[in-house]
Amino acid sequence: MNIAFEIPSENTFSSDESRWQAVVERDPHADGAFFFAVRTTGVFCRPSCASRAPRRENVEFFPTTNAAETAGYRPCKRCQPTSLPRELAIVERACKALDADPQQRLTLAQLSDAVHVSPFHLQRLFTRVVGVSPRQYQAARRAEALRDGLQRGQNVTRATHDAGFGSPSRMYEAASAELGMTPSVYRRKGAGLTVHFATADTPLGSVLVAATDKGICKIAFGDDPRALEGELAAELSQAERIEDRGRVQPFIAQIRAYLEGTRERFDLPLDIGATAFQQRVWDALRRIPYGETRSYSDIADALGAPRAVRAVANACASNPVALAIPCHRVVHKGGGLSGYRWGTPRKAALLKAERAHDAAGPRGTADVDEFA
Repeated sequence: MNIAFEIPSENTFSSDESRWQAVVERDPHADGAFFFAVRTTGVFCRPSCASRAPRRENVEFFPTTNAAETAGYRPCKRCQPTSLPRELAIVERACKALDADPQQRLTLAQLSDAVHVSPFHLQRLFTRVVGVSPRQYQAARRAEALRDGLQRGQNVTRATHDAGFGSPSRMYEAASAELGMTPSVYRRKGAGLTVHFATADTPLGSVLVAATDKGICKIAFGDDPRALEGELAAELSQAERIEDRGRVQPFIAQIRAYLEGTRERFDLPLDIGATAFQQRVWDALRRIPYGETRSYSDIADALGAPRAVRAVANACASNPVALAIPCHRVVHKGGGLSGYRWGTPRKAALLKAERAHDAAGPRGTADVDEFA
């Protein structure tokens, strides 16, 4: 026996009348599409909430839980609209459907049909929980499959096919953003790639700057310049690595000026790979004003994915270019410092220096030598 599921469209709950009807019917398909609040109780609920039905004149609707809370309502203890037990199960089924076959390209309509919710609801819910859209998730999974295949030694044609790219041209369109270099270069750990690098002393210890012909691919801080060079050699073991202070010096000069408080922004061309979500996080980090900080929750909220705090933290930790992407400006919600890829003391020194320089003006002075 075949059962046909009626999948509501995006416009199903576009009017207050349709939303109210969903509340009256306690329609589970409306969960996540909107929330309703009751003025007499000060509580907001999911449309499917089993609590006693309110009077229509006491009800108002909100697109998100954040909007309802901002308006002064508190979440219902019965249906728990701010928790995601049912939603997580839906997203988990969607992820399993996408992971089942990386070569398959599911449209949003096909995916929503597979998990029995509306396309509009699934798009919002998936993005809220995972941090990226289903389409971006599929792209990231294809890129991951491509990287795995290349690392296992598959040739580019085979890895491209197994990763689900429809054609070599489509793969090469995505490769620059996802791998940071062409697939053949990635497969050979940089073989055929020329990387110029140099180390220098700074108030925060040793810094290594490495660049391809396209731009900066690494900025790293450490205590020992030889150790930094060893890390670069391990990452790009087959690349031609040329120590070239003259070529990299202009970039190092910008870093020193930044640390001295005479420069607030970088003018550095970057050559780095990123997943769709990493790129969104890094773009958000670059929008944090000099001398200010944001919490991981703030960044997740700004991306429209408040539940993706851990994913935001992981994206910060994977940043390959210190300072150019200012992941040091992200702190815990209470203001406490968290781990920093190049050491928490460096993070503390950077934030202290930025606050002091910001208060004194672009050419103010600050003690960043406290790091030892």
